Amino acid sequence: MWALVGYSIAFDEGNGFIGGLGHAFLRGVAFAPREDTTIPHLLFMAFQATFCIVTVALVSGAVVERMRFGPFLVFAGLWSVLVYAVLAHWAFGGGWLQELGTLDFAGGVAVEMGSGFSALAAALVVGARKDYGRQALLPHNAVYVLVGAGLLWFGWFGFNGGSGFSTGNSSVLAFTNTLLCPAATLSVWFGLDLLRGRQVTAIGAATAIIVGCVLITPAGGFISPGSAMLLGALGALPSYAIIVLRPRTRVDETLDVLAAHGAAGLTGILFIGFFAQEVWNGVADGLLYGNAAQLGWQALAAVATPAYAFVVTFVLLRVIGLVMPLRATEHEEALGMDIVQHGEEAYATGEGAILVTPEDGVKVPAPAADPA
Repeated sequence: MWALVGYSIAFDEGNGFIGGLGHAFLRGVAFAPREDTTIPHLLFMAFQATFCIVTVALVSGAVVERMRFGPFLVFAGLWSVLVYAVLAHWAFGGGWLQELGTLDFAGGVAVEMGSGFSALAAALVVGARKDYGRQALLPHNAVYVLVGAGLLWFGWFGFNGGSGFSTGNSSVLAFTNTLLCPAATLSVWFGLDLLRGRQVTAIGAATAIIVGCVLITPAGGFISPGSAMLLGALGALPSYAIIVLRPRTRVDETLDVLAAHGAAGLTGILFIGFFAQEVWNGVADGLLYGNAAQLGWQALAAVATPAYAFVVTFVLLRVIGLVMPLRATEHEEALGMDIVQHGEEAYATGEGAILVTPEDGVKVPAPAADPA
């Protein structure tokens, strides 16, 4: 969908709200440099595709263990065009937020707030897992979580540093801030965990790293290293609070995309409005350095983006739900979505394996490891 129409809607000339179709089906996207750059257009398109891909994956975290695979694929394709591509155009494709002066270095609007508030809408439409609030639903594998967090932090240096599209000052600053901000978030998170539960947890540490990376995503090339550390420290607080309070509600936003991405992205966008420094970014100052208008443009993005992402996602899922059931039955959910939807399971033998016995004529696909 990105190659067919999404890229064009995000980056082709159009109007303030949406791009045109001049690059649909990758028309005009080849080896020649993109206009006013030295980067091959095809490479730029592929780099931007990775942002779209990861954002769709983030939204899936809100509905794991109960949404059917087919409807999710339909949703993912449509969402990537109707929500992600539109928000990308607003923020860094020549759209109205960029034209007004909103600063977003690497995706605070389209990736972070777009995924976080869409995840909230998805969780509300699809509903909670059948055992949510009735029994402990623990992290599956803490080692995998830590490995994943480490890989993500490593990849984020490319995500943020590469968004400067050069080896110039903005990329160097974003690369450095992507080290400092998550480190500060991690330090504060350790303290919060100690105060709340007298223990520092591996899952908490992994979450903190992601929150810190998200916080610096919109601000990486616009604030000083000192401000990046301050952002990491202060930004930990709202995300931590949401993670603590959310389980007390019936909103089963399973992987806390709202807290780790939506809230952190919003915090990072607003922080730019206060702490941006032209001596570091060469573009604009924030409120604390004499430019009050910048805070206004950042606040506008912090209001418009969540509203658009939430409403469009909510309506889109409702419409899809009229055509096909969004979620599995309770029986299928109890068996596990891997088995029911894909005919495979994580543990075919040994610890963690389950015995599935067909009941009442219900045919259960054999695991892939045991095709007989």
